Amino acid sequence: MRALCIVLDSVGCGHAPDAADFGDKGANTLGHLRERIPNLAWPHLASLGLDDLLNPPFPSKLQEKNAARLTELSAGKDTTTGHWELMGAQLTEPFATFERFPEDLVAELEQIGGRSFLGNEAASGTEILARLGAEHFRTGQPILYTSADSVLQIAAHEDPHIFGLERLQQWCRDARAVLDRRNCRIGRVIARPFVGDPTNGFQRTSHRHDYSLQPPETVLNRLTAAGVPVHGIGKIHDIFAGSGITHSHPTPSNAAGMATIERLWSERVDGLVFANLVDFDTLYGHRRDPDGYARCLIEFDTWLGTFLPKIEANDLLIITADHGNDPYHAGTDHTREQVPLLTRHAAPIRENPTFSEVARLLEVAFLPPS
Repeated sequence: MRALCIVLDSVGCGHAPDAADFGDKGANTLGHLRERIPNLAWPHLASLGLDDLLNPPFPSKLQEKNAARLTELSAGKDTTTGHWELMGAQLTEPFATFERFPEDLVAELEQIGGRSFLGNEAASGTEILARLGAEHFRTGQPILYTSADSVLQIAAHEDPHIFGLERLQQWCRDARAVLDRRNCRIGRVIARPFVGDPTNGFQRTSHRHDYSLQPPETVLNRLTAAGVPVHGIGKIHDIFAGSGITHSHPTPSNAAGMATIERLWSERVDGLVFANLVDFDTLYGHRRDPDGYARCLIEFDTWLGTFLPKIEANDLLIITADHGNDPYHAGTDHTREQVPLLTRHAAPIRENPTFSEVARLLEVAFLPPS
């Protein structure tokens, strides 16, 4: 038995029932892209039912294609919360968020890292790099920042003469340990390395690394306990802090993620192949770039058209998302949205499904009642 679950990071399909509580009423990542970009089409996603999800409801068509909108129950709209609930772990208590981090925490982090920080504020990663990158280049002081999500991010130059990648990653590992010891429920510590100089500008690199809070038990743990291999592609291993992941395949981009899916599928690996494709979110959603977002969707849909014929009768395919990030919405943060659930060869989807429906479908496929 083999299954493929692809999370299209941030590809939401309309504001959630409680979106107003998150400041996201009216957000609709896919809907607004389709409305406002001429001739935008995704025929292979449409063949799985995506267009039926975006149009006024046609229950018979959705039932026939076994597609649905999923509603998140957890208190959050971030990557970690979304992925955990997709795998069956609903969070009743939201992760901690900050406008700036407490001085005693900052002091402890500075002590273990040996340097003082720049920043300590909520900001867009590209904006704060443009604003503080030159000072970091001159002083070697790393940049500490956060966002609307539950994240503690440290940005520093990869050049060891300025700061160094290994030093940055070790500092972030130590920061994760400090937060856990303090029982500070910050979802992720993120190392944000960059290169460049003040004259030519600074660019973030693909060597980002996330250090997540340990998740509760998920379907991934139940699968691995039953001897089912779980291959995590992209940042899946990071999101789950390795819990329930037997094989990790980090990738820097959608293209690399899709190539890794192709390779594992051609090798006919057993078990679950679980992939996160992040470019929609990091490159285009947060940067409010609708044209780039649309191109990214077309690139995925084109690839999907070549891959669908490789899904055999006994294979399970699930395509979903973890939250929204409407490039037409105000601000630069995620949007609280329902997400698509598109399947092939899955058990029938229940009525009014939540994110954890994905976990149920995987459990039905791999762990049927004895």
